[in-house]
Amino acid sequence: MLQGKANTWCSTVVLMFLILITAFITVSGNSLNTDKEILLNLKSFLENQNRVNRGRYSGWNRWTSNPCEWHGIMCSPDMERVTGINLSDSKISGEMFNNFSALTQLHHLDFSRNTLKGLIPDDLNRCHNLVYLNLSHNILGGELKLTGLTRLEKLDLSTNRFHGEVKFSFPAICNRLVVANLSMNNFIGRIDTFFDGCLNLIYLDLSSNKFAGNIWTGFSRLVVFSVSENRVSGLISASSFSDNCNLKGLDLSVNMFHGEVPREISYCKKLVMLNLWGNKFSGPIPSELGSISTLEGLLLGNNEFSRVIPESLLYLNNLAVLDLSYNNFGGRLQEIFGRFRQLKSLVLQGNSYIDGLSFSGIHKLTNISRLDLSYNNFSGHLPAEFSEMVGLKFLILAYNQFTGPIPPQYGDLSQLQALDLSFNRLIGSIPPSFGNLRSLLWLMLANNSLTGEIPGELGNCSSLLWLNLANNQLSRRFPPELANIGRNPTLTFESNRRSNAMIAGPSDCLVTKRLLTMDYSPFGFIYTILTRKICKNVWDQLLQGYGFFQVCVKGSPVRKYRVSGYLQLSGNKLTGEVPSDIGKMQHFSVLHLSYNQFNGELPVEIGNLPLVVLNISWNKFSGQIPREIGNLNCLQNLDLSHNNFSGIFPTNLNCLNELSKFNISFNPQIAGQIPNIGQLATFEEESYLGNPFLHSRLFKLQDPPVPPLNSGKEALPGEEESEDGFWWKALLMEYGCGMAFGMVMLCICVVKVQPKWVVNKVEGLHQLKAVRPWKKNGSRGGGRII
Repeated sequence: MLQGKANTWCSTVVLMFLILITAFITVSGNSLNTDKEILLNLKSFLENQNRVNRGRYSGWNRWTSNPCEWHGIMCSPDMERVTGINLSDSKISGEMFNNFSALTQLHHLDFSRNTLKGLIPDDLNRCHNLVYLNLSHNILGGELKLTGLTRLEKLDLSTNRFHGEVKFSFPAICNRLVVANLSMNNFIGRIDTFFDGCLNLIYLDLSSNKFAGNIWTGFSRLVVFSVSENRVSGLISASSFSDNCNLKGLDLSVNMFHGEVPREISYCKKLVMLNLWGNKFSGPIPSELGSISTLEGLLLGNNEFSRVIPESLLYLNNLAVLDLSYNNFGGRLQEIFGRFRQLKSLVLQGNSYIDGLSFSGIHKLTNISRLDLSYNNFSGHLPAEFSEMVGLKFLILAYNQFTGPIPPQYGDLSQLQALDLSFNRLIGSIPPSFGNLRSLLWLMLANNSLTGEIPGELGNCSSLLWLNLANNQLSRRFPPELANIGRNPTLTFESNRRSNAMIAGPSDCLVTKRLLTMDYSPFGFIYTILTRKICKNVWDQLLQGYGFFQVCVKGSPVRKYRVSGYLQLSGNKLTGEVPSDIGKMQHFSVLHLSYNQFNGELPVEIGNLPLVVLNISWNKFSGQIPREIGNLNCLQNLDLSHNNFSGIFPTNLNCLNELSKFNISFNPQIAGQIPNIGQLATFEEESYLGNPFLHSRLFKLQDPPVPPLNSGKEALPGEEESEDGFWWKALLMEYGCGMAFGMVMLCICVVKVQPKWVVNKVEGLHQLKAVRPWKKNGSRGGGRII
């Protein structure tokens, strides 16, 4: 009996010993050294896919063998296991590593802001301890299948190319999920049932996808919910808003919701931002919104609300942003807007308001920093009283019917950063007082009827990077002082970095797009991929001076990123020579001087600028084309057409490898050979027409049209009286023998008919004035840039 008990006790001890040995072996098999080997495999994998521009992971195991001291690696408190990897923004491209699951204690994984592509490997589903996963801002795709990540608390897959429905991952990973960001992908399908089991979820962003169907009715238990820029439709049920609504941010913008906004939305007493922009909501604006004392942003634009503005909104002391744009409000501006003294931003663009503004009392909004009344039918004079809004930073009054002069009092708005008065009927001169606006970044006065000279005082606007004066009747010279604009915008940028960012809505994207509209590809990309998030990012970077446009370094193929400006003076009556001071404009990448009457030689200092676009067409520039233009390594668009340039064609322009648009047509005194290879050989003959002394082996330049005789009609921009004589000489040189022989034969054979025939031909030459293809809106040589 005792012996049996002893045997049992011995067996138990042996069993426990074996268990301990097994556990020790298991622990030893999943030690820091094992994790180190996995990380070194990861390093090799990344280096094989990224031969150049490697991130800091390439320094792993170089200076220390302890992985807990490597860049981007997190370890457990006892420093025995690897628990996290953060290689965000590490210049990593290629596919994802396929063995993260071997790091059995991995809790945190962040590969955001790289260019990872392909699918998420199935191996990631076996990282059962993963709590945090951030793969945002890559180009990953495929359907989302993360069913194994049941301990996940934060998931960020925004700004990728995932597609399909989310039902393969939700509600499977909902158990502990607190934050989920799936925005800016290509997800489809419904969203109304998959998140019911996500009981711990407080933040859900589904914006900028292709979701459809009805809205998920459980959103009011979240703190932040966004489904903007999708295809979700239907009514918003009153039952969606419970008594214990926790929402602080609700964004339903740019969908297809309709009907009235339920008054039960007032149950959300913590709501800070409500964005319903871009739907088909109708009926009255709920007066109950006035009971949400925490409300700071109310964006109701691009709907069909009635024009009655509830008085209760006046008592929202925290309300900073009110957007009622594009609601087809007509008649005079409602008087109530002049009583929103708490507002910092008022956007009423795209309505149908009429008459003037002086009676509205809107100038009494002394706290306001942004006022947008563009795209209406306001008329009358611009109110000088706007100068009383001393905190105004953005004044947008474009696309109206304002008349009269620009009030010089606007030069007293010392904090003004953007003034857009374009597309009105303004007359008179540009006020010299604008030179006081040291914080001004944008000045947009295009498409009015402004006259006089460009005031040299504008050169005092040290922050002015974006100046558009196109299509007015400005005359006289290019003031040398103008070259000083934008020379030091640092103070304005630093001020914006210190200030709190304002709530941005879709209306702000429209303003951003308009203020940047130029034929310059870094601006153009905004139109193709513009979402509200991208737009806000672009706008914030611009205001803070963080560059995202590539600009060239002089004399070097090296590029760097910085904010770059433009100068747009086309379509005026400016004369004289362009001053050599233009070489000071080192922050400008776009220069438009077309359709003016500039003359003289183009200053060689223009080769000092980091230009991407140079358009000086339809002027009277003469002399040789500066060879220094060939040093503009980043030049993409060069238009020198319809001028009087002479001399040898500068073949070093062939070194402009970025050039995608080129036009040198109708400079008839230029001579030389067009290169047979290189960048200039990629352009069609339209780029070289009207230059009889230019030759090409790639194509035969067609003869230019016969010039008109002087009929007393007004010449087009870029023409002079002396050109006619030159054209005749060119034609005689090319056709001399043939034409002489033909005339002799005519004299011999048809002596009686000859006088009438010649007269008819000459009359025909007179008539060519109306039919010749020298038009401002020609396909390659013209067209006004607005």
